[in-house]
Amino acid sequence: MKYAMLICGDDREWAALSPADEQDVMKQVYAWFERWQPTGKIADGGAELQPRDTAKTVRAGANGEPVITDGPYLELKEVIGAIVMLECDDIDEAARIAATWPLAAGMSALEVRPVMSHE
Repeated sequence: MKYAMLICGDDREWAALSPADEQDVMKQVYAWFERWQPTGKIADGGAELQPRDTAKTVRAGANGEPVITDGPYLELKEVIGAIVMLECDDIDEAARIAATWPLAAGMSALEVRPVMSHE
């Protein structure tokens, strides 16, 4: 079954990293992928998202027409910064794999959620 691993954090903290610290973090992330890709647990390499100030939010307005605003709708400290798709037997296995993410104990929180299947 597929699970989405949502990587959350404060993108302002990421922007504050020195180039050397950013390079160190990316080495840890690449090592994580090198560990799990051969096992078949990574269903899709995922995507890193641009910072929150590049976002647009679309919501229904009072008349039902879409209203587009800059940035995230709510002012949140943590936002989703990346998504990785996992292929696991159950959510407990997905959570165990997520727990090995190199930023889990640092500036990120990880949310693991089953992906809907309409088969």
